[in-house]
Amino acid sequence: MTDKIKIDDAMAWNAMLKRDRAFDGKFVTGVMSTGIYCRPSCAARHPARKNVTFFVNGQAAQKFGLRACKRCLPDDVARDEAAIIKALKYIDAENNIRLEDIAQKVGYAPHHFQRLFKKFMGVSPAAYARALKSGRAMEHLQNAQKISEAIYDAGYESASRFYDAMKGRLGMAPNIWKNGGEGTEIYWANVQTSLGNMLVAASAKGVCRLSFNEGEEELRAYFPKAMLSNGGDAFHSLLQNVIKKVEQPKINIDIPLDVKGTAFQEAVWQELQKIPLGETRSYAEIAAAIGRPNAVRATGSANGANNVAVLIPCHRVVRSDGSLGGYAYGLQIKQKLLDKESDNLLL
Repeated sequence: MTDKIKIDDAMAWNAMLKRDRAFDGKFVTGVMSTGIYCRPSCAARHPARKNVTFFVNGQAAQKFGLRACKRCLPDDVARDEAAIIKALKYIDAENNIRLEDIAQKVGYAPHHFQRLFKKFMGVSPAAYARALKSGRAMEHLQNAQKISEAIYDAGYESASRFYDAMKGRLGMAPNIWKNGGEGTEIYWANVQTSLGNMLVAASAKGVCRLSFNEGEEELRAYFPKAMLSNGGDAFHSLLQNVIKKVEQPKINIDIPLDVKGTAFQEAVWQELQKIPLGETRSYAEIAAAIGRPNAVRATGSANGANNVAVLIPCHRVVRSDGSLGGYAYGLQIKQKLLDKESDNLLL
């Protein structure tokens, strides 16, 4: 039985039809009529279902006399994943390293590793390193006695480099973020929706909090030193767009966000926003999609750290068995959100 696929055949077949890269390395597709085995994401023409058998890995497929596809190179997946994991550890431990250094460390040519890293992580090694460094800075800012200490502890060579890196990313200046939004004005409102009472709060940059069954007291806990204000024409227009997006998910409205997290959290949030309307993903699938298949629990924590419900659709993440799992605002609201999105697909 060790040669049989460990996931449901129907799920494996569906992943193959979608050419879902998140399943590469989880199993291989054996095409019995041609005698080859492939990655689930192989770009070759799909075989007939009757000719397909799923195996846990290439070695299991080889026992049945199959050979590796020369187009998708399924046996390279494990090597690629190991290289990415090694590179992530190297980037995590070092500052200001070059692509050439990382590629040499893992044994790949720089141009090839650049493409490989972006395929696994969704960003280039340089972009990942910048996000990691800024994420460290945000963590240090919340605990350091001095802003300068946080900047240097995060790995920046100077304050100017830090502020240049943060341009366009921080809705609040670093010292304001550290001090709970001190000196920043945040507009907010409670509105009634089909899902219940909804709180929407926004800075000058975008929505920084969307939650259900919360009010001013909970908002102040997130931004204890900010100036909380009701209304304003710009906020009223933004609020109306948020309500439309919640009530009619199919409507394409660009809503600016002001959210911050670690590099890992932001990778998870970006992946959540890729989940199509009316579909769900498991925590394991999200973890695999961002190139961290062993970080399922951390993925769940990042999912729970999302401050803008619905707009970053953490409700579309379920358990591997298909059950709803948890939700900060109750499973009833989570199910209503999923039902609403499914209904919108029929409009």
